[in-house]
Amino acid sequence: MIHVIAMITTNPGMRAKVLEHFRANVPAVLAEAGCIEYAAASDMEDGPPFQTMCGADTFMVIEKWDSLDALKAHSAAPHMVAYGTRTRAMVVNRAIHIMQPV
Repeated sequence: MIHVIAMITTNPGMRAKVLEHFRANVPAVLAEAGCIEYAAASDMEDGPPFQTMCGADTFMVIEKWDSLDALKAHSAAPHMVAYGTRTRAMVVNRAIHIMQPV
């Protein structure tokens, strides 16, 4: 299994708009072969004092894929290319962490 944690930072005030595009894309991603989990998450408001905040313009995408080949196919899928095109001008940075269980 492949785990992906993507940290997406948007231009100030654009997180909600990018998440709108993200949510519209989720059904297509979940239908992809090999997709186990695909969801967005953001800072917990009123979390415990030891929490490290990502910030108001950042969210994480938590993904699980059954193989590296499935993840590679995902990145090239037409709906992902279109999502990238729609959100490119609104995003400052994408940090993609690809991990494996230990």
